[in-house]
Amino acid sequence: MTATALRIRPARADDRAAVLALLEETFLDTWRPQLTAQAIAAYRRGGGTERFVEAHWHRFVIAELDGRLAGFAHREDGFVDALHVTASARRRGVARQLMATLEAAMRAEGIATASLETDTFNSASQALYLALGYRETARYPDEEWNSGLTTILYEKSL
Repeated sequence: MTATALRIRPARADDRAAVLALLEETFLDTWRPQLTAQAIAAYRRGGGTERFVEAHWHRFVIAELDGRLAGFAHREDGFVDALHVTASARRRGVARQLMATLEAAMRAEGIATASLETDTFNSASQALYLALGYRETARYPDEEWNSGLTTILYEKSL
């Protein structure tokens, strides 16, 4: 696939199933190996992913490669709270384009600083954010997963 096959667009209601499938994929390949059995069980019981998608899908930015969902991103004001790319689309510029889209929208709204979080085990996301000009500003315990993980806060002046 060529770079010209990449399309960034607003989410549609019919994207929800594909977004949920992508979130399951990234849970399985990125998060699950890092979590305790108790955290995995709580995640499976909690239904938070479905609630997140239902509450926010209308503000998602979708990336398509050749007409198929390749990734999505979401932000609340200046905070990027979701960036997910399918394994088959990684290292093809999808995450960079999604981030550029979010940052452009932030600038247009007069937001001066973008921020986001990732965990210390996620070296691929750390490399991406550093390459995009983000700088680490804090580290603290990741209390969401109750698995002894450490969260890194990144910020970037826009």
